[in-house]
Amino acid sequence: METYNNNKYLIFSLKQAKRLVISLIFILLFEIFLFPPPSVLASETARISETAVNEELIQEKKGEITKTAAFENSLPENTDLKVAWTTYRTMTAYNSEIGQCDSTPCITANGFNLCEHGVEDSIAANWLKFGTKVRIPELFGDKVFVVRDRMNKRYTERVDIWMLEKETAKGFGRRIAKIEILETP
Repeated sequence: METYNNNKYLIFSLKQAKRLVISLIFILLFEIFLFPPPSVLASETARISETAVNEELIQEKKGEITKTAAFENSLPENTDLKVAWTTYRTMTAYNSEIGQCDSTPCITANGFNLCEHGVEDSIAANWLKFGTKVRIPELFGDKVFVVRDRMNKRYTERVDIWMLEKETAKGFGRRIAKIEILETP
């Protein structure tokens, strides 16, 4: 009768498996604490904004305080965006049309409503994270764009700029331009 040896079929030893599991747990905790999900960041920002508005309401006791006055300039805008790195990419343009998008053309891949927003400051790029801010100085000067959408997966290195009008998007065509990826504060 032949004896069966289980050890020759093992991929990892028990010691290696334990190390792998501990490493994965450490990486997961590291990711959660250093890079919290956007929902946590949004609730923190909302809490801070609410505090700033309440302080402004308390300080303004003279005259009538309206809702717009309370929210006006509650958080300063960061105009000192620094360039993290630059690259040259092929650029195209698109607009909210079912033929160019899916069945919900106004809603981007991250859930942002382009039609309600109505400002041409959104781009689609598969190679950048959502929320990444970029500038295209050769074509748009100091205007800052935000990555809010994705493209067809075959376009791994391209940038697609959202435009309000179809004719403007068609006129844009296909160009190669320098893109500045900005540091996140």
